[in-house]
Amino acid sequence: MSPSLLIMILTHLLVHAAGNMRSTLFPVLKAEFSLTYQQIGLIVAIPSICQFLISIPSGMASDRFGAKKLVAGSIVLAAVGALLGSVSTTPLMYIVATTLLILNSTIYHPPAQSFISDIASPRDRSRALGIWFAGGTTGVGLGPISITILMGLFAFTWRQVYGFWIIPILLGLVAIYFVKTPAEIVKKEVRDSWEEEKTVDTLLNSNMIFLLLSGTVRRFGGGLTTGFFTIWLAEAQGWNIGQIGIMLGISSLIGLIASPLGGELASRYGEKRLFVATLFGSYSFFALAFFLKGYWPFMIAYIIHRFFGILGMPANMTLTSRLSPPKQRGVGFALSSIPENVIMPIAALVAAYIADSYGLYPIFIATSVIYFIGLAILQIGVRIED
Repeated sequence: MSPSLLIMILTHLLVHAAGNMRSTLFPVLKAEFSLTYQQIGLIVAIPSICQFLISIPSGMASDRFGAKKLVAGSIVLAAVGALLGSVSTTPLMYIVATTLLILNSTIYHPPAQSFISDIASPRDRSRALGIWFAGGTTGVGLGPISITILMGLFAFTWRQVYGFWIIPILLGLVAIYFVKTPAEIVKKEVRDSWEEEKTVDTLLNSNMIFLLLSGTVRRFGGGLTTGFFTIWLAEAQGWNIGQIGIMLGISSLIGLIASPLGGELASRYGEKRLFVATLFGSYSFFALAFFLKGYWPFMIAYIIHRFFGILGMPANMTLTSRLSPPKQRGVGFALSSIPENVIMPIAALVAAYIADSYGLYPIFIATSVIYFIGLAILQIGVRIED
């Protein structure tokens, strides 16, 4: 728990806060800009296409130049995106703003994950990644909660909420100055004493390929819901923006408990075993939520779904680290984000077609089925010893 790790936790919070308000705001944006389902799909798809184009370059830059410069650049991008969000008057301006806010996390994650993996011993890597990931889930939660508080209690507009986050993001940029390099944090003699697990020689080994394939399928399922989940809650279930923001906020803030706990459990019981178990629990409660009636039953089931999902994330990141050659961890973590970036635009447009043709509800049934197919690929295809 070095000062540099604490700063990385803080930056992880800040790069996600403003960037994850979009889903909560979709019902408001749809009404204000008179958006169709196809246009909502494009708002989801365009940032993902841009993410795909810079994923591998950001990973390669991380391996070459180190984490500090890349993380600082990502925070600058987040500040610019929040500023544009605060002055957006057209759908095109909003797309540019959200694209920058999402690209900042694409640039941020490979160097940050590689940095955390590099300063932690193999025995403690899951724990360190779990603690770091808690910062991100907190940011994901604070974004929707800030909407509920600032719009509900203080009568902010959604543009003013984006403006609210500019100064905290810039303070994160100042904090980055004090981050030390891995060589400064872990002395050579300490690193030499670590008992490294068996490493891989090639990045695209069979286990990594199946891990990426599983992620592609699972993220296609999740991508179907991205633009339409909150719209369904507002239009079909009668939820208001405050209720949506509270549920999405709580379901991410539980990461403060779930993420460090997941890191501890992964270090004790094995990454793959824990990841498979948590995904099964997460997807089971996701499917159950859409068969329940009423505000509280749905909210509880959805929050449990998110708890299990976050619980497995440290195991997922540690698997990615283990299946990447040590000198290519930045590229390895960048590869792990590519399935989402490639499949998200396709999923968003498919979901828009389903919504126009059959309504919103079938989207979530399809997502549940696809989730379990991806889980089966993970269980059968990734063969490693925990």
